[in-house]
Amino acid sequence: MTQYILTIDQGTTSSRCIIFQANGTVVNTAQYEFEQHFPHNGWVEHNPQDILDTVIKACRQCLADSGLRADQITSVGITNQRETTLVWNKHTGKAIYPAIVWQDRRTTQTCADLKQQGHETTVTARTGLLLDPYFSATKLNWILDHVAGSRDLAEQGEVLFGTVDSYLMWQLSGGRIHATDATNASRTMLFNIHTQTWDQELLQLFNIPLKMLPEVKDSADEYGSIDQHIFGHSLPIQGVAGDQHAALFGQTCFQPGMAKSTYGTGCFLMLNTGNQPLTSSSRLLTTMAYRLNGKATYALEGSIFVAGAAIQWLRDGLKIISNAGEVEALASSIAVDHGVYMVPAFTGLGAPYWDPQARGAVFGLTRDTGIEEFVSAGIQSVCYQTKDLQKAMEQDGVRLDTLRVDGGMVVNNWFLSHLASMLNAQVDRPKCVECSALGVAYLAGLQSKIYASLDELTQMWKNDRSFAPTMDKPARDKLYAGWLQAVRKVQANY
Repeated sequence: MTQYILTIDQGTTSSRCIIFQANGTVVNTAQYEFEQHFPHNGWVEHNPQDILDTVIKACRQCLADSGLRADQITSVGITNQRETTLVWNKHTGKAIYPAIVWQDRRTTQTCADLKQQGHETTVTARTGLLLDPYFSATKLNWILDHVAGSRDLAEQGEVLFGTVDSYLMWQLSGGRIHATDATNASRTMLFNIHTQTWDQELLQLFNIPLKMLPEVKDSADEYGSIDQHIFGHSLPIQGVAGDQHAALFGQTCFQPGMAKSTYGTGCFLMLNTGNQPLTSSSRLLTTMAYRLNGKATYALEGSIFVAGAAIQWLRDGLKIISNAGEVEALASSIAVDHGVYMVPAFTGLGAPYWDPQARGAVFGLTRDTGIEEFVSAGIQSVCYQTKDLQKAMEQDGVRLDTLRVDGGMVVNNWFLSHLASMLNAQVDRPKCVECSALGVAYLAGLQSKIYASLDELTQMWKNDRSFAPTMDKPARDKLYAGWLQAVRKVQANY
């Protein structure tokens, strides 16, 4: 009898449901976008109700279109945009403030002050993270400081904190589950990745009451069940991981040294370092890869805030393209050395710069510049930013010769060919590029005994196409030097 795993993939701009067969085949997909809110410069918010509504709508649509009933689903996995911060009332489930998104930079000054006071060393030693507005702790502190009465309620345990996975599980279970997994916890700046517990000293530093935090569980675990009234049948949640960790798992990067890069709204390059957390000397992050049976596996990560979002901006902001499917033909219609550089620092620069004040710019415009150059520069910016991460990893003693890629952008062959050339490395695209959803399907499947071991999952990875470098070193170095010059100009403005 065929077994099915339903996955919820809650992202920055949309919510998706993907149902997988046990062999990893996609049965059906449903997806709904939701509105982004930008109330002030550098602020990014979501309506929590939009997140929940689009998740439920996508799941119901996916089940209906697949012809499956909820009682035919063996297990559920949840993967999510990370660091995004929600606080809700324990009794009503209503959020007390909009979700503050991972891209939000409103706590830049708070982080600068804490750095000035010398706290970054402690934060990094315990969490593997840098003091940056990207992570949840200062966002949570901001909500408690700016919503009247919320700090008192938090001290009493009357309002709860969670990342998106935690919020969804609470809502879908009718308030019975207040939990998260170790990967999501590791992105809050409150979780000690060495002791695998919420860190009392960090809770004091950020003034966060322990009572409002969720229980931290393994990535494959028994979380509880979705209420039967949601989909018509009670379903067990057995796999949870932040989207980038889930993608690493879906790419079966289980051996130290294996790496993946996901190209969605942002770009996240993650390298498995095994049971040892590797401390970066080049401002990369040390993070959880996943946790199974209480045993932690660690990773080194480089985070880029804007990847696919640059293409979305060309479509929705400038309106120079009508859909993302146009970009490959436009980019391939001109030479790569057109002289235009886009630095998409719309919400600051991530690794290895960590400059929250930087803002986007386009350089090298002439009278000949047209849509093709803008589109090519947008795609190339993602390649250059990945090169930044590769160089940072090299400084940490790790050389990337092969990179497994996934996410919405990797359907673009021109992009992957140019990426391989810029990295001077082989780029492998798997047959299933929905690796975040596949990863939590694997985690849920491990917990529900659909899969017996990581070795079994390793055998399921299938390569669709490999891309090899086609550019010589002088041409590659010249393009990259132009990028570095453009980044310096963006930083110099601040």
